[in-house]
Amino acid sequence: MKFGYWMPIFGGWLRNVEDEQMPTDWSYVKQLAQRSEALGYDLTLIAELYLNDIKGTEAPSLEAWSTAAALAAVTEQLEIMVAVRPTFHNPALLAKQAANIDLIAPGRLSLNVVSSWWKDEATKYGLHFEQHDDRYARTREWLDVVTNVWKQDHFSYDGKYYQVADNVLQPKPAKAPFLYAGGESEAAKDLISTQCDGYVMHGDSPELIGARIADMRRRREQKGLPPMKFGVAGYTIVRDSEQDVKKELDRITNVKASASGYGNYQQWLAGTQLEQQVSLQDYSVSNRGLRTGLTGTPAQLQDRIGAFEAVGVDFFLLQASPQLEEMERFSESVIQVVA
Repeated sequence: MKFGYWMPIFGGWLRNVEDEQMPTDWSYVKQLAQRSEALGYDLTLIAELYLNDIKGTEAPSLEAWSTAAALAAVTEQLEIMVAVRPTFHNPALLAKQAANIDLIAPGRLSLNVVSSWWKDEATKYGLHFEQHDDRYARTREWLDVVTNVWKQDHFSYDGKYYQVADNVLQPKPAKAPFLYAGGESEAAKDLISTQCDGYVMHGDSPELIGARIADMRRRREQKGLPPMKFGVAGYTIVRDSEQDVKKELDRITNVKASASGYGNYQQWLAGTQLEQQVSLQDYSVSNRGLRTGLTGTPAQLQDRIGAFEAVGVDFFLLQASPQLEEMERFSESVIQVVA
């Protein structure tokens, strides 16, 4: 089992706590990345949003790709998984950026391909926002271009969304970045099982996660493609007693519909296709992290992680608040025990 974490480029993960003591600045993310390597974390996911959907649209957030390039230069082992949205990036230009970062940190760059969901963000940045299945159709073409210019020179492509004429990309990446993606719609699962290497999921129980993994494995086998990697989002609380766990849960889930990011949450629900309804408590932290159930005593978390491993999960993408302090606690109580 590998352990990754979301880089807190939004200043935190809680909708109801204004200041989580997680500054939205370079010094904090640098400190977190470097410390995480010593704590036994394997990867970090850098989300890509130009507006802050956690703390509200006028709150600061860091840009993903410049942050990733900087972190590549100051870390040694950490896999740097960067979210990328085809709506916002020309594929050949993005492939060039990614190749350059991969040469800074050979073999450590990966992409989490996201087909967008936030209409207001796109229009505020002057971009056309398409319907759900059209966004996935665009992503198919986008991936075709990106993966081929990494492999070959003099590549041409003539699609509905993208055209490339005799492209030459040099230098090539040291290793073609691993491609992750997530999604629960039929369009998403068909695309991911065809064109990606890994499937990342919102938080849920081991039983539901296991069913999704089994479905993706069947799709993959039917297409004659090699096995995928599977990851799950989770919010972690580890305490010595169940009473202390409940106290912390109460603190972070006391969210109101008046919270700054609540309107963005409603747009996300409208712009995506999920298998289950989402509660206001789910909204308290992002990516349905509490449903994963990584809240409890060290022994309870170790058992829970074992249940996920048994159904085929390869890694977690964790959130916590305040991040550095909670990552230290999780490492000592869980990672160093189960590793």
